[in-house]
Amino acid sequence: MKDVLELIIANLVDNKEQISIEETSNEKSIEFKVKVAPEDMGKVIGKQGRVAKSIRTVMKSVAGKDGKKVNVEFVEE
Repeated sequence: MKDVLELIIANLVDNKEQISIEETSNEKSIEFKVKVAPEDMGKVIGKQGRVAKSIRTVMKSVAGKDGKKVNVEFVEE
């Protein structure tokens, strides 16, 4: 599941080497903390958070197959 998120983020940003995804999980849920370069943060979040919302929607559908809940948080460094 982390690889799907990483693929989506990598196609949005310019500085692919600065992508950092931290995963925390338990039996019912998974939480991802995504860090990107400061100049790429706007590309990942999008206007009024539309891109971020779309990323969360895709990840929820991927996690739904495993019967888990997912939370994607975008963190500034």
